[in-house]
Amino acid sequence: MVVDHRQNHLEGIRSILAVALSPLNVIINLPRSTGEWISETFATRSMLQQQNQALKKENLLLQVRQQKLDSLRSENMRLRNLLDSAVKIKDRVLIAEVIAVDLDPYRHQVLINKGSSSGIFIGQPALDASAVMGQVTHVNPFSSTVLLITDASHGLPVQVNRNGVRTVALGTGQIDRLELPHLPNNADIEVGDLLVTSGLGGRFPPGYPVAEVTSVTRNPGQPFASILAQPKAKLDQARETLLVWTLDSIQGYEPPDDATKAPENNAEEPQP
Repeated sequence: MVVDHRQNHLEGIRSILAVALSPLNVIINLPRSTGEWISETFATRSMLQQQNQALKKENLLLQVRQQKLDSLRSENMRLRNLLDSAVKIKDRVLIAEVIAVDLDPYRHQVLINKGSSSGIFIGQPALDASAVMGQVTHVNPFSSTVLLITDASHGLPVQVNRNGVRTVALGTGQIDRLELPHLPNNADIEVGDLLVTSGLGGRFPPGYPVAEVTSVTRNPGQPFASILAQPKAKLDQARETLLVWTLDSIQGYEPPDDATKAPENNAEEPQP
């Protein structure tokens, strides 16, 4: 041992023995290492399952928030469009929200969240960001009913924006169709013509977009042409509406605080 300690004569033998005994060490340590591997594997699996469940919940929450953000973004765009329209029409207006739709398939009307307490009156014009929607037919203190222009009982005096030909746009009971009756076959009206309010009758101010002509059928055997038009307003999608005060309707009346007035320094307000 002393010689080996000083001169390392047995180092080779020890190396051979260590190599020969290494499988035995592996076998001896196998149960412990296997147990540690199994424990770590199950712990990792459990942790991954917990993380997976947490991520699923977080993903669901983010999806719900995304839906809400999309809804708020769409609402923001609608309100911006309405405010832009308020500036363009230069009348005193009030934004109201659609809170209910008539379930009767034969009645095209909606309920809004503004009433007589906000100065709403029967016959008041209602618009969306694009065109005329209809008019107020019933007023309660805090809500009102708007009859849409496509209702079968509604008629709106209009004129062709291109040449001023006057007619009446009648509701057909279909949300995407208006009828223009009693126009002779030789009337100067074409597909694509824009129809605007004529101002006749004093209910709607002149110049507001109403519909676009989609069909003109001239039958030589009939005295009048068959003409159909599609409303420009999104009647089945609108969530808000603009209620308009014309010059006649605001004489002697002070609108509520939430009614907005567009700038007056651009042009004269349209006369009804």
